[in-house]
Amino acid sequence: MTPQDMERHIVRYGDLKPCRTAFIDAHTPGSDQKENFTIIGGGVSESPDQHVHIKDTPGFNIGAAGQPPKCKNSLHTHRTAEVFFVLKGRWRFFWGRWGTAGEVVLEEGDIFNIPTGVFRGFENVGTDYGMIMSILGGDDSGGGVIWAPQVIEEAKDHGLILGENGILYDSKKGEGPPDNVKPMPLLTDEELQAFPEVPASKVVPNFVQRYWNLMAMASGAPVKVIGAEGIIADRPGFEVELLTRGSIPETPYSSNRHEVLMVMRGHWRLTWNGRETVLAPGDTCSLPPGFDRSLVPSMTGEASLYRVVNTDDPAGPTHALM
Repeated sequence: MTPQDMERHIVRYGDLKPCRTAFIDAHTPGSDQKENFTIIGGGVSESPDQHVHIKDTPGFNIGAAGQPPKCKNSLHTHRTAEVFFVLKGRWRFFWGRWGTAGEVVLEEGDIFNIPTGVFRGFENVGTDYGMIMSILGGDDSGGGVIWAPQVIEEAKDHGLILGENGILYDSKKGEGPPDNVKPMPLLTDEELQAFPEVPASKVVPNFVQRYWNLMAMASGAPVKVIGAEGIIADRPGFEVELLTRGSIPETPYSSNRHEVLMVMRGHWRLTWNGRETVLAPGDTCSLPPGFDRSLVPSMTGEASLYRVVNTDDPAGPTHALM
């Protein structure tokens, strides 16, 4: 693999291209300033304007959400895993039919494996523009977003209509679904009964891990954060580890799995076949299986990254029981 080949496997934080009309709440006051990024795979964007950085997927998708202070992402859910870690800022995650069942505030580096089948939203409660990175289960991320009914209804008042084909139409621009495409139907009261109201006392201990606890545990070896034998026990079709200085030796290693590196802190030198590149905070690197590489912090100070590896488990509902 040449250095030019490797660069095609890396999405630099400074090169990320946002979409400001990715979802049905893009015009809804309070949610109209958010930016969506699809880094690996098409994600769940509902807009044809969404830029996809790397189209090939390793069994999961990588994305990100950037929002200014007080900006919210509306209540929704997914059929497969949705994992977030905070890259920048301070974020409040809330869940339930009306977003009142529970909430938790996450700081930089904290990670949240949000249970499937639960309506969730998130808000930047920091003082500056914030960024959260996401891992979505499945090559197709579970086929799209399921919105709480009030989100779809409110969006109509601001000109956006979601077709049952998963595509957004802006009536203020004269757009509308084709004659053969109906608007996305609202969930019925009976269907809504299947979405549980889970208290924070069950969600936070089982699905949230704090960055500095993980850093302590990763000082001598990678700490498995999400996986069949992870601290968060789940089998979403991928495993997540945290690495820090001393987690792995400087000698080369190889893997028969797809591996995605998501840098949290510091700069990491990636070396292969006598070549090297440096990954910076916010960079995402997708490594195919079958070649030797080494990975080491390239300077002193805090260094951490999340490593995501595909598994043979199918993408689907959360396995960890609440």
